Amino acid sequence: MYGPEEILRAKEAIARRISLEPPIAVVLGSGLGALANGLDEAVAIPYDELPFWPHSTAPGHAGRLVVGRLSGIPLLAMQGRVHLYEGYSARDVVFPLRVLAALGVRTYVATNASGGVNLAYRPGDLVLVEDHINLMGDNPLVGTNEETWGVRFPDMTEAYSPRLIKAAEKAAASEGIWLKRGVYVGFKGPSFETPAEIRMARILGGDLVGMSTIPEVIAANHLGLEVIAISCVANFAAGMTKNRLTHEEVLEEMGKASDRLIRLVRAFLREIAETHV
Repeated sequence: MYGPEEILRAKEAIARRISLEPPIAVVLGSGLGALANGLDEAVAIPYDELPFWPHSTAPGHAGRLVVGRLSGIPLLAMQGRVHLYEGYSARDVVFPLRVLAALGVRTYVATNASGGVNLAYRPGDLVLVEDHINLMGDNPLVGTNEETWGVRFPDMTEAYSPRLIKAAEKAAASEGIWLKRGVYVGFKGPSFETPAEIRMARILGGDLVGMSTIPEVIAANHLGLEVIAISCVANFAAGMTKNRLTHEEVLEEMGKASDRLIRLVRAFLREIAETHV
């Protein structure tokens, strides 16, 4: 369990090592850590050097915080996140996000790898998440509410910012990148979903399935951050083909998509930069 004091100590540990104050943070999902390697004036801090920071154990997650500039714009990038399936509570999962907010981050860009549920999706597609369905069985706001972070019952009507979604679509058009929109369904994992669960997700209105992002988005809205999530379809979900699902397949597809995602994030940051001047 942690509170404002632990958040402050982690914040101060980061602030001592960086000179920039980025208003934008991006968390890089499985296989997408390459974006942080392209930052200028970069300062990298391993998670295990930060007090109370949960350590990432998932393959494809480097476990570093990188602060620098992307296309001249100050940016904080998390190379990897932690998940419920690693044994962390939902509250633990969003500890980094609360520290970033304390550092002054106001815009949160989440990326992830997902399984395609929508029959029109193909591996490699980039999808803007416009809503989610939480089937993880947990919520990071369970327990005593810390009033300095947000209200007891935060509204989630526009959990994913319509303004940022429009900005991302404009940025994608400028780069010739095709973007889709979809609803993300979160499962706890770590086992991949069964074919029956995928059929259920589709009936419920889901387009994508994954094991991350939703706790972060809930906590970000609680903190008053503006949120956008970009998902890369890594594979067809269970039962949609005869292929067995593997994490290696996920990482391979993320590697193929990383160049497009980096171009998209660069163009997106340029599009919204003036709102953070």
